[in-house]
Amino acid sequence: MNNITLSIHSDEYVWLRKLFIQKRNELGLSQRALAERLGIIYSFVGKVETGDRKLDIFEFIHYCEALELDANEIVSQLILLKNKS
Repeated sequence: MNNITLSIHSDEYVWLRKLFIQKRNELGLSQRALAERLGIIYSFVGKVETGDRKLDIFEFIHYCEALELDANEIVSQLILLKNKS
């Protein structure tokens, strides 16, 4: 039986974290500014970006919306990445 829990250091999580950082920077947002959009403390954003914190599905959707990303498209890209592994 396969383990469904992915390491925070898996290719998929690394790709997602890099995407989030790139998009935040493209939008000209600091971690604090993104945290304000999300209505959370700024350390949460830092922990997500460094891999110290995983996002649940609802946090993921909200995070994508705050970064003006389409969550469906990101999931599709993650599936393609997973299938390449």
